[in-house]
Amino acid sequence: MNRHFVSAPVIEITRLANGFTVATERMPEIATATLGVWVGAGSRHEDGTEHGLSHLIEHMAFKGTARRSARRIAEDIENVGGDINAATSIEHTSYTAKVLGEDMAVALDVIGDILTASAFEDAELAREKGVILQEYAAVEDTPDDLVYDAFMETAFAGQPLGRPILGTPDTVGSFDADMIRLFMAREYTPPRMVLAAAGDVEHAQVLQAAERFFGGTTVPAREDAVPGCYTGGDRRIPRKLEQANLVIGLPGLSFKDPGYYATHLFAHVLGGGLTSRLWHEVRETRGLAYSIDAFHWPFTDCGVFGIGAGTAGRDVADLVAVTLDCLRRAAADVDNLELARAKAQMKFALLTALETPAGRIERVARQLLAWGRVIGSDEIVERIDAVTVEDVRESGRRLLGGAPTVAAIGPVKRLPRLEEIARGLKP
Repeated sequence: MNRHFVSAPVIEITRLANGFTVATERMPEIATATLGVWVGAGSRHEDGTEHGLSHLIEHMAFKGTARRSARRIAEDIENVGGDINAATSIEHTSYTAKVLGEDMAVALDVIGDILTASAFEDAELAREKGVILQEYAAVEDTPDDLVYDAFMETAFAGQPLGRPILGTPDTVGSFDADMIRLFMAREYTPPRMVLAAAGDVEHAQVLQAAERFFGGTTVPAREDAVPGCYTGGDRRIPRKLEQANLVIGLPGLSFKDPGYYATHLFAHVLGGGLTSRLWHEVRETRGLAYSIDAFHWPFTDCGVFGIGAGTAGRDVADLVAVTLDCLRRAAADVDNLELARAKAQMKFALLTALETPAGRIERVARQLLAWGRVIGSDEIVERIDAVTVEDVRESGRRLLGGAPTVAAIGPVKRLPRLEEIARGLKP
């Protein structure tokens, strides 16, 4: 085994009495400190009236606290040469900062301040709603982004899991400070929060800040997120565009499912790189698309598999036919060489993510939220290596047995009907 996989990092982990978790990894060769708080709450934890609220909260975190203005937040970080950011996903929201190691106390204070004392002033809230509506409009004008929103809405119809993270103009317009505070009180609870830091960091210093900002927080009762249930379906948005952007999907697996690694490797074989079957057949042999890829998006309790591409309206039917043929064939005859290549790609992605402190803390935080422990690279590699050709073929056959999802935007007149696509998945 590659020595990089067996050289496990030394990660110190402490859980406060209320369940809040602190994890640090000191990296002597790094002069900077990267740190952040991950919250196990994202867009799938919103009810219908809260659609887009997680994303708005992420934006509002930088718009002022009881002791800092919005400008002061930025100045305190940038005066020491650092940067600060946040991100919202379906299952998580994160707030991160990077500074020189000697300035870690500044970053800890700012992150703690914005998560426990944000003011949510009306004027700032109105401005940030406007910013989000501009972001929403930008997605509406970008068909190769919008098609994936349409895809998730169709694959998980009528569910929080399928709703776009940004919300809608109506829901965003309805939010006020009270809604934000109620959502945070319900979802930003200590057992679902991890403060992770890596680089030139001291565990005791990070732990002290965690105690100061989060140690006194109580743990209210809360309900679990609505379980995800893949539905499948058809969504077509005709538009006068040069290309049709389309995604064909099937039910995937949770990252906790024993078959997760085999399904992920199947996606690599099918459309994970320049040597993948789809790239070779669709792009190199037939010239039907500039790019095409297969993906597997796992969540806590379910997942979705898909293939996305853009092509000229006249080529839509041919693209679908070739794609379905590649999918059927891969489920029947993935070979050892393809599997070895996919395993190497998966391991490379794993190592690449660990080459930066930011990649390390994200992985640690997500694993602690999902599993309650940090899973070593050696353990992950063992699971990857244990996957056989038959495991990958079986994952492909399982995918083919699911109901398809089709989402398309642009000149879609020649896109086959959903029933035809379903028949085309049969071996």
